Formats: sequence, C-alpha cells, structure tokens
Amino acid sequence: MGLLVVATFVAVAGIGTKRTAPGGDEGDGRYEAIVETLGEIARTPVVWAVSFVGITVLVGGSILLGVGSFGIPEGLAGTLVNVAYLAVGLLLVGFVFLGAYFATRSRGLGNAHGVAAGTLATGAAFLVLVTVQLVVGVIG
Repeated sequence: MGLLVVATFVAVAGIGTKRTAPGGDEGDGRYEAIVETLGEIARTPVVWAVSFVGITVLVGGSILLGVGSFGIPEGLAGTLVNVAYLAVGLLLVGFVFLGAYFATRSRGLGNAHGVAAGTLATGAAFLVLVTVQLVVGVIG
C-alpha cells in the first residue's frame, strides 16, 4: 500500500504543471517536450515488441533458472522465482491501474479522475485477492 501511495503521489505531482485558460497561448515547456517524446516512443510498435520479448525472457529465464537444476544455490533459485512472481504481479497491477486510468481519461475526465479510478480499481483487485486468499488459500 505504501508503494501505491508513493506512485499516486508521483502521478499527481507530475500533473500539477502550469495551466492556461482554454484557447490561451500555451508555450512549449520542458514538461510538454518530455510528454511528447515519451508519447512518440510509446506509440512505436518496435518498442512494444522489444518490451514484450524482454519481459518474457526475464520472467521465463528466472523461472527456468529457479526450478531447473542448473547448479544454482537454493537460496538464489528461490529468489529468482520470487522475482518472476514480482514481475508478473507488477504487470497485473499495472494493467489494472492503467486500464482504469485510460478508460476514465478516454471518457473526457481529467488526470486526477484517472488516478483516482486507477487507485480504486487496484485497491478493489487487492481486496478481492485478499478475500480469495482467506477463503480458498490461493497463494502459498
């Protein structure tokens, strides 16, 4: 929950730039240049393909090294499996948060509404996971 609070604070802090009235003269500042550059990078299909392959190799490699008998010490093998679990968990949390965020933004609401919706969706998914764990015992 602490990481979620920090991530929410960082997301909201980046939003609080100088705003102008609609139709006003908007200057090209450093923030706009960074957002535009990151937007161009994110819209490039090669970046998505390379990211997918990299994440797949990271998760698959850590699982293979963790469960295979490659002469890796037992403590390191368990750590590699935990790294894979962490990577998959972060991907799922990112999917839930960003899905709610962009769904809210695409409906014309502001950044703060998107962050709030993402935070609520992530919190609700976490509560469902805790409930299922308590009732059924899914994890470990």
